[in-house]
Amino acid sequence: MKELDLEKLKYPIGKFTAPNDYSSEYLSGKIEELETFPKRLEEEVIHLTEEQLNTPYRPEGWTIRQVIHHCAESHMNCYIRIKWALTENNPVIKAYDEVLWSELNDNLTMPIEPTLELLKGLHFRLGYIMRNLSESDLEKTFIHPSDNSENKLKKIIGMYAWHGNHHLAHITTLKKYKNWQ
Repeated sequence: MKELDLEKLKYPIGKFTAPNDYSSEYLSGKIEELETFPKRLEEEVIHLTEEQLNTPYRPEGWTIRQVIHHCAESHMNCYIRIKWALTENNPVIKAYDEVLWSELNDNLTMPIEPTLELLKGLHFRLGYIMRNLSESDLEKTFIHPSDNSENKLKKIIGMYAWHGNHHLAHITTLKKYKNWQ
């Protein structure tokens, strides 16, 4: 992929930037992005061959298969983090090593269909819980142990909408570059 620089391959839609204002329109739009992510992802990957699924989206990057499984793992962690923030006072969440997880056998070899199904149910639940957060719920927080950052639930909505779009762009950029249908 010599035409595209590595930074553009890593961040095809740019890095996440938190807004200054978490308006109800912003939050509703981001929740809709999360709710539609599984369908948008499936439309891009369901017809790919095994060889295509095992193609890295960039040099030294994950394969499309790994990206799909990573999205499910990351967004499952998102769901659990929201539940912790809603039921505990500013909990310190458990971090995980996404690189090590991506190298496990299931992420390297498992078919994508079960993960696509998991994402459908998970994102229905994410959308449901997010759409029912009160103003005070949106202000609830958790601590991420990697940098001791305090994360409000309203920020998490935007961050995970970006995360899904970010990885979907990895796939669509590769498909376009390779001229895959």
